[in-house]
Amino acid sequence: MSWSFRLVRILGTDVKVHFTFVLLLGFLWFSYQRTEGPEAAVAMVALFLAIFLCVLLHEFGHILMARRFGIRTPDVILLPIGGVARLERIPEEPRQELLIALAGPAVTAAIAAGLYGWLELSGQPVVFNPTVVGPGGLAAELFQINVLLLGFNLIPAFPLDGGRVLRALLSTRMTHVKATRIAAMTGQGLAMIFGVAGLVHNPIWVLIALFVFFGAGQEAAMVETRAAGRGIIVDQMMITRYRTLPIYATLRQAVDLLLEGEQREFPVVDNMGAVEGLLSRDHLIKGLTDRGPDSAVSEVMARNVPRLPLGLPFETAMARLRESGLPALPVVDTAGHLVGVLTMDNITDLILVRRAVAPS
Repeated sequence: MSWSFRLVRILGTDVKVHFTFVLLLGFLWFSYQRTEGPEAAVAMVALFLAIFLCVLLHEFGHILMARRFGIRTPDVILLPIGGVARLERIPEEPRQELLIALAGPAVTAAIAAGLYGWLELSGQPVVFNPTVVGPGGLAAELFQINVLLLGFNLIPAFPLDGGRVLRALLSTRMTHVKATRIAAMTGQGLAMIFGVAGLVHNPIWVLIALFVFFGAGQEAAMVETRAAGRGIIVDQMMITRYRTLPIYATLRQAVDLLLEGEQREFPVVDNMGAVEGLLSRDHLIKGLTDRGPDSAVSEVMARNVPRLPLGLPFETAMARLRESGLPALPVVDTAGHLVGVLTMDNITDLILVRRAVAPS
């Protein structure tokens, strides 16, 4: 996710913070300092950070359970609306997904139970009123908020944890794709209810509804794409009719090649035909603006471009293409010779065709 920076690395997972998280933290500080004084501002910031520590622990519940099944988690991102752990892959075995989905809420429940025990032992009143956040000190506030978070996460609205639990249970009776489609539709239906209620009661619900609605749609699309691409290797996805640019070519020559046909990304090769980089249309336009048409393509192309080997499975090829941040990647044979170009547009076309001919 863009607009985020790494805060720390824990157990092989990067903990990242989205810039909107920092903006909200600053807003709370200045708002409370101006209206209620510095002590109230410090207390609110402390509560805010404590809440997100609980959220982070919740996400690491998912992460550690996923690791038991050999699934890595490259990073977890803290957003103003919560945390998002990016799993290397989504397990299609229902039991695994069920346990991973429940691990986060289990951590939240443990935190709430621990806070409840502390409040009882210390003689502090335990008050739970969902309409009022902040019934007492920090521990009492955190107890109530964790109970609310637990209940919210278990709502069967995909992609919340409750939605993933629903999909895992449905997957025991039907295909993973169909289960995802039903869970996503359920999540989007509940999101619309949240949104309407938010317009009447609390605008924050509208933001949560948007997160759930679009998150459900993206998850469903991702699962359907993965299902459509099952069994495909990079050899079947790549473009085999393509043009290359010599590394000494000028941007003017690249423009001519761009305008000759529909190709938008060009492997840049040396005199022996080895790939040196990739020139995309965006690189070309930026180079023309910054350096002029007589500059060499080597000055503006993407360097250190990953090469995809023949035989690479669909999911791995897609992941490497996304991680590269480029619209295309070169495909090479065992000797390192360029044999094709994998583009996102070509993948999209192939997936659309496979979906169209797949049995319903």
